[in-house]
Amino acid sequence: MKEKKPAIKSAGIHILLDFFGAKNINSLKFVRKSLTEATKASKFTLIKVDLHKFSPQGVSGIAIIAESHISIHTWPEYEFAAIDIFICGGKDAKPAIKSLKKAFKPKKIILNEILRGELS
Repeated sequence: MKEKKPAIKSAGIHILLDFFGAKNINSLKFVRKSLTEATKASKFTLIKVDLHKFSPQGVSGIAIIAESHISIHTWPEYEFAAIDIFICGGKDAKPAIKSLKKAFKPKKIILNEILRGELS
């Protein structure tokens, strides 16, 4: 009898969000609150949020979650934010994406989704 191969699964999903015309992306406090709320929205397990404010402007940082991370890099002078959500464990990132859209109110969004580490 031939052995059945298990279904191909991935180690995780990497979601890349480009927010154009984004608001409040130069406020360390607002970015921290927004990342925290996004993790709660998708019921991710938040471990730590670590952010850095650049001079004269811009914020970069990461919300470390048990499921992986949400990172952000902002260019306020262009009203642009690059956000990555990498999740494993089958959790749903859609509520986090919705929360981030609500927080930063981008005029245009480009979303790309990549499967990482296909496993068999």
